[in-house]
Amino acid sequence: MPHDTVEIASLLFEIGQRLALAGDNPYRARSYARAAQSLLSLVAPVEEVIREGRLTDLPGVGPSLAGVIRELHEHGTTPTLSKLRAAYPPGVLELLHVPGLPPEKVRLLHDRAGIASLDELESAARAGRLQVLKGFGPSFEAKILSSVAELRRTRGRKLIHHAGEDLRRLEDGLTAAHPELRRLAPAGEFRRGLELVQAAVLVAESAEGSAIEILELAGRAQLWLAPPGLYGPALVLATGSDDHLAALRAHACAMNLYLDTEGLRRGRALLPCPEEADVYRALKLPFIDPELRETGEEVALAAKGRLPKLVALGDLRGLIHCHTDFSDGADTLEAMAEATRARGYAYFGVADHSRSASYAGGLAVESVLEQRRAVRELNARYGSAFRILHGIESDILPDGSLDYPDEILGQLDYVVASVHSRFRLSEEEQTERVIRAVRNPFTTVLGHMTGRLLKSRQGYDVDVPRVLAACAEAGVAVEINANPHRLDLDWRWHRTALELGCLFSINPDAHSAEELDLTAWGVSMARKGGIGPDRVLNARPFEDWPKRVG
Repeated sequence: MPHDTVEIASLLFEIGQRLALAGDNPYRARSYARAAQSLLSLVAPVEEVIREGRLTDLPGVGPSLAGVIRELHEHGTTPTLSKLRAAYPPGVLELLHVPGLPPEKVRLLHDRAGIASLDELESAARAGRLQVLKGFGPSFEAKILSSVAELRRTRGRKLIHHAGEDLRRLEDGLTAAHPELRRLAPAGEFRRGLELVQAAVLVAESAEGSAIEILELAGRAQLWLAPPGLYGPALVLATGSDDHLAALRAHACAMNLYLDTEGLRRGRALLPCPEEADVYRALKLPFIDPELRETGEEVALAAKGRLPKLVALGDLRGLIHCHTDFSDGADTLEAMAEATRARGYAYFGVADHSRSASYAGGLAVESVLEQRRAVRELNARYGSAFRILHGIESDILPDGSLDYPDEILGQLDYVVASVHSRFRLSEEEQTERVIRAVRNPFTTVLGHMTGRLLKSRQGYDVDVPRVLAACAEAGVAVEINANPHRLDLDWRWHRTALELGCLFSINPDAHSAEELDLTAWGVSMARKGGIGPDRVLNARPFEDWPKRVG
């Protein structure tokens, strides 16, 4: 029996994983994953693509992989896959998803300790049985337990930027295969700005049909098709969380209106809503930004005219917390500044790693002074049109002090204070450590407050409300780190921070010119947390930054 697109993609992923586990060429192993992603973006059935000889038109699929796909379609296996399966049981593949466990360590765990599943790994780590293997000490076991817990918690979800890539591929595939579709737009969790996305959802307008149709596509993807007059309700329904839609329907019901896949109706009379805003207008509500459509509370706020004005990417005047090749960045100070200026910003803030971060090329005092001279030279060239701010990302040392003496910190334009070590201090110790750093008169921004790495590390124990209160009292901005692996501070804490009076700083933590564009993900998180431009430090000219309370 022929195998379908999802089955073939799953088998391709498996071959790639097993090749990596066998120590094969990593590029070859990754090529199978790329081919699987290309298959999952298909709109037409895979048998149709095979029949028409179009497999090699797919990104990453050459003649060799096309042959593998045809074989998997017909037989559900290949001789290579059968041979690879004989080497390791299926459960071992689970271990490849554990952060900090590269294929060579997974092989070692299986071959030397007989560990063949996630449950067995967790049990062995809890019992201290991994320590019999060289290089697997108590700290490694603790890290494994944390990583396994995070893996279980986030299983089936993708980082927002990876979900965005999936949506773009799906949209390209739909556009090519169905040119009659119009107004393709992302919806669901991605459009709401959730940092971890479970399913790819798209909405499209189609001239055919008279009702909203929901199609399930390969790869946990969904396409909502709507005729022109129902495009608005389709986008509302495909975007909002269950809680938002429940609150919206209750509000509609109080007006004797009904909102469902038949559209927005009064009795059987359909209210034409070609635009999303038409739905909210008919419900006598202001437009509710997609990022806010999460808890249902936003509907009540909208009804009272109390929705926040949200920050937009265009509100930011400059980018700070960026790295250069003085530490672990890929590009020079001048290249980073030029890339920032080319994007229309008024200032660029360099904040390379401090001297304790030797693993990241942290700057010795002499290097800080050398960089300061370089900043002055470039600023003299820019004049008043653009400005480089000279800062540092100072490690918060275990006792809460910063990483340089006051005479060095006092020469800087700003300081981002961040924890990069000693993650396993108790909550009380970690909290006191961070608060001491916040109260340092040279601290401007508290970097990635909890140290989380999405799908990898939950972050260290810290009393977030106490730290936020300290930031508000000291006038220290709370970073929203825009790297999609961090997105820290979590948007769920933003309301608390706002109520306490905190300022925020939306920072790309860029290590290359290309990564400056990560800023957009941080803006998305700020919007999801209800933050307006008036509460964002780098939405202000540098001259208008508040003076520190020392």
